[in-house]
Amino acid sequence: MTRPRPDTAPALPPVAPEVVAAAVESLTTRLRGRLDAAVAALAATPVGTADDGTYGIQCGVDARVTLTPGPSGTITTPDQARCTCLLSPRCLHRTAVLAAAPVAEAGPPAAGEPAAAPARSADRATATGPAPSTALTSSTGPAPSTALTSSTGPAPSAGQVRAAADLWTAGAAVLAAGVTAVGAVQRAEVLRAAHTARLAGLHRAEEAALDVVRRVRAAHDPDGPRRTGEVVAALRELLLVTHRLRAADPDPELIGGVRHAHRPDRPLRLYGVCREPVVEPGGRGGVVTRLVGDDGRWYALRDVRPGGAGRARRAGTAHVALRSFLSDHERLSRAGLVVTGAVVAPDGSLLAEPGVRATFAAGRPWTDVVPATVPAGPGQAPSPTVCTVEILAADGEGVLVRALTGDTPGPVLRLAPAHRHPALAHTANLRRLGACPGLRVRVLGRVDPERATTLRPLAVGPVSGSGAPTLALPEEWRGRADLGYDRLRDDHFPSGAAPCPPPSLLPGTAARPADPPLRHLRDLVELAVTGGRRAAAEPARTGDRDGRAAALRRGGFATGADLFAALSAVAARRSRDAFGRLAGDDQDHYAAQWLATAVYLVGTEAALGRALWQG
Repeated sequence: MTRPRPDTAPALPPVAPEVVAAAVESLTTRLRGRLDAAVAALAATPVGTADDGTYGIQCGVDARVTLTPGPSGTITTPDQARCTCLLSPRCLHRTAVLAAAPVAEAGPPAAGEPAAAPARSADRATATGPAPSTALTSSTGPAPSTALTSSTGPAPSAGQVRAAADLWTAGAAVLAAGVTAVGAVQRAEVLRAAHTARLAGLHRAEEAALDVVRRVRAAHDPDGPRRTGEVVAALRELLLVTHRLRAADPDPELIGGVRHAHRPDRPLRLYGVCREPVVEPGGRGGVVTRLVGDDGRWYALRDVRPGGAGRARRAGTAHVALRSFLSDHERLSRAGLVVTGAVVAPDGSLLAEPGVRATFAAGRPWTDVVPATVPAGPGQAPSPTVCTVEILAADGEGVLVRALTGDTPGPVLRLAPAHRHPALAHTANLRRLGACPGLRVRVLGRVDPERATTLRPLAVGPVSGSGAPTLALPEEWRGRADLGYDRLRDDHFPSGAAPCPPPSLLPGTAARPADPPLRHLRDLVELAVTGGRRAAAEPARTGDRDGRAAALRRGGFATGADLFAALSAVAARRSRDAFGRLAGDDQDHYAAQWLATAVYLVGTEAALGRALWQG
């Protein structure tokens, strides 16, 4: 018996990258041209599940695709995906379903797979382009040392160099086309190259490639959030790692490794901090309850499944189970927990493995347990931090605030919604906070790694002992309001709160936090990723009539101005033959120039962020 799933998003099982790549490669040229339209049509097609664990998708009158995941819940072999049409397995229906499914996580090669595999063709294997020494030396300034400094180790093998070159070519093609123009066929080419990297033992490069594919797919979702910065970061990581590997850089960190969960050698004493809604690419949603241990490390209990933002909203009060321990996310986020025999994933998630035992314990105020942090460096995930702020004014969907150290005023910052989806409470709560200028609150949030003056808050609480107006939260909230779930009401604010004046009427306050001219370089880097090479060439074609390069130079970013001009010029430079036709594509040169610009940008912005928050 087959029953339709209640989730609005297709709840297809994850598919191994090599299965998708092989299915796309088996299509004829005519069917490849129709693949994107077939994948888009599946968004409105119901997905059924049977009692035997199979998934069924009706793709036409005589075409029904059946997916039969293995014990891991993942499609790992081609024979686990079947279609009833006459062209199967080289049919459009089966390939479209596989291309629409989530991409499976990276892992070690399966039993029987070779340790390394050659690139598809010799000309691809030798097309390594400019060496890193020529591609990145123009990126002078405070670039991330971890990205450019090599450690001593064995050089990559010839097979690994070929695999890295193949993956570099696939990533450079995505950059040249632009995210909006990358379809299922081009994503499959990245997945094929990622599988080659997996067989060669390039774990970090494979993970970076899969992340790019997921981010590109999420960018095509019309209902999903716009996260251009995440796409830029994923593509920068992929190109940087493969650029250095194809030049036989001996740094062992470039190879990476298969990440494994570990068991701490003692019980974990954890304190609940907050609940955070999660909306992931591929229509997945849920909640993560953040906890902090006695050692200051962050841990998490994740509950993320298909369902998108709707499920993220509902999951805030859902039950959470850790073996025999049963509670709910709301209670756990405000209490304590003692875990014995804990199994911790590489990202800090607590896993419900055999032998794990958990019991409730007393909680603590989150302002006492959250360690002080500064903006993360390049390639690092930002950790939450706590600071005291005074509300200045509303600013669109965000709020302008002034950071405080005691009673000493600090820089003007902007609180921006962590999630903008209307099903979640972030935007409504920030709008309510922005209506009370002069209010002082404690904020738990993440510093935006690409905008040093922006904080994305996860929770807020009152400030005691200052004498200034502050929040009055219900006792059962334990001194904190999770901005994604708890709704701030009028009775949580001081009586007679005045409407928010325009920012220009606030005495002695800038209308918005200072945004350095470096934003012009960031805009060009992001435009190149979303709109492709043609969009990045626009400043060169127009002669930079907006004066963005000049603004960078006036702001003291001379290297940034040079990189701005160079990236635009390289994007516009296309060689042609005697008849005016494109004679070739210097795609490698363009990708290397974009990479140099992106590396300079992330290093400089991280340095500015650390200076702001530490100062």
